[in-house]
Amino acid sequence: MAQPINQRPLISITNVIWSFDVVTKQLLVLLVQRDHAPFEDTWGLPTTYLRMDESADEAALRLVREKLGVQLEQFHTEQLGTFTAVDRVPDERSLALTYMVYLPVKPELVPGYGARDVKWFAVTPRVDRDDFVADGLKFAGVIDSQTERDFYQHSAKQPLTADHGLILKTALQRLRNRLDYAPTILLVLGDQFTLKQARELYAILWRQPVATIDNSNFRKTHVHLFTEVGTARPSSSGRPAKVYRLK
Repeated sequence: MAQPINQRPLISITNVIWSFDVVTKQLLVLLVQRDHAPFEDTWGLPTTYLRMDESADEAALRLVREKLGVQLEQFHTEQLGTFTAVDRVPDERSLALTYMVYLPVKPELVPGYGARDVKWFAVTPRVDRDDFVADGLKFAGVIDSQTERDFYQHSAKQPLTADHGLILKTALQRLRNRLDYAPTILLVLGDQFTLKQARELYAILWRQPVATIDNSNFRKTHVHLFTEVGTARPSSSGRPAKVYRLK
């Protein structure tokens, strides 16, 4: 017998939206403060429910369009995973289809429906976790060694909405694990970038100072992932840097 529609699990689309601040050299993630129960006042990732007439990919792009007013091509989104823990949302059976979104622009933020506030948070590396910092607010990330089972057993003590801390940990691990063969995070730099800019992003994800990443070695080990497309505008002194894009 088919289960009544109103008793079926809700399907939500949750976006991890990445951007980059070219002035502060910080990797950014968008967090929203909710204005309704059951997570009123908590900060978490932008979320919407899947509509009957759209695919999950379309919903992820719609979420960016509605929340930020930005029209993106599908290659700027990437499926991250599905989170289905029974108790991930109190008093509600909800599945989260999660996406990573690479935003090459940083639009002005205005809280939309269901949001009390919205901010770009800087990914701030620690020894065994990544924290999220913005305007005096700081949320500690999930430590590397914490298992998914342990996370849900202590989810009531988590600082972010529902299991969004776990989603962020998973997203950062995905980015980190792919830096040597598919560094899609570089899409936040736009259509083209210099090797210095690439090293600045790698340093954040590798949790080390950018000065420790030797430019010559980085060129040898990673330039095969990029296509040279020209040179940057010349500075007041020195040779203009070569500019690349992702292959």
